[in-house]
Amino acid sequence: MAPNALSTRAQQSFFGIAVFQAFVVIAMVAVTFNKVEDHVDLTLARYKTIPCYLALFILAEFFELFMAFDALRLRNTIQLLGILIFHGALIVMSALQVHETRSALVTNPAANWTTDYVNGGGPGTLWQSVLPFLIVTPVVIGVSWLAMMWVVRELYYEFGWAIFHIVGANPAAKTMYQYYQIMICLLKFDFFAFVGVTMQLLILVLQTNSAEFGLTVAAIPIVLVLLVGAGLAVQREIKWLMSISLVLMLAAETYFYKLVRFYEPSSSTTYGNVRATLTTFTIIAFLLLFATFAIGLRCFADFDKGLLKSKLHGQSYKQMDSSSKMGLFGGKKEDGYGAGQPLGPRVSIE
Repeated sequence: MAPNALSTRAQQSFFGIAVFQAFVVIAMVAVTFNKVEDHVDLTLARYKTIPCYLALFILAEFFELFMAFDALRLRNTIQLLGILIFHGALIVMSALQVHETRSALVTNPAANWTTDYVNGGGPGTLWQSVLPFLIVTPVVIGVSWLAMMWVVRELYYEFGWAIFHIVGANPAAKTMYQYYQIMICLLKFDFFAFVGVTMQLLILVLQTNSAEFGLTVAAIPIVLVLLVGAGLAVQREIKWLMSISLVLMLAAETYFYKLVRFYEPSSSTTYGNVRATLTTFTIIAFLLLFATFAIGLRCFADFDKGLLKSKLHGQSYKQMDSSSKMGLFGGKKEDGYGAGQPLGPRVSIE
């Protein structure tokens, strides 16, 4: 029987923190959007960063909720660590949005509400009315990040039994399975990074009648097929599909030629207000895809070494008793090495 998510206090706490943060952050972003929408035309190029800000954070928060539940369901410590890194990136992104929203709204910094409410930066202006909500976002994300780190420490020990139960005590098998988990986790984050970059390009800068718009839209199904294919190949150890996926990953790196376009003089008006966020997202997406390629090579080298059964059926183990927790790398916690529970199928390394 597959383990149930949210079955312990630590799991409930972790997911509860994620839900609370998502609720507060989306509420703050929505209030900001509504305040700005009441006073400016969001279809104008200089203001398009505001709806993108809303869409990006809604996407990020729902993605994190999915990843959190998925990690708890799979008892995946590596994915929990990935969520913490993603959470740290959200703090940076929310801080960048404060700067970019100011760049979009404030063109008359010295003016107050009596002279220029919409474009001013002084007391009582539109910018000053949305600033508190913009600041709350990184603060809430930062505080929840610290709380998550504390809970993940407990989950680390709680889930430590999982890999042992799946692959047995063989260190080589454990290492191979961890690389497999990293690969699957990276593919999920690749999806978010790609969708984030593409969404910003489609909302902010590209015209529907341009060739670049068509190329960007056409890239969406191609990349999605690549990510799904790579996940299927690494799980089922399909060599020909894995080979194609790795080649396409290298080819996809050329997509990030757009990073150069952000800083070309001819594109300064197009990308001006969103350059910081787009650059950050594009670099992260580039590094994630390169890391996925590197880990994919490592996983490819582990094909046909006895791990296939654990990959396909690795989550069909019983949840351990709370009195028999052990760390991921064999650190014993509380009583017992396995508390007498029957071991699941192990893999052999030839």
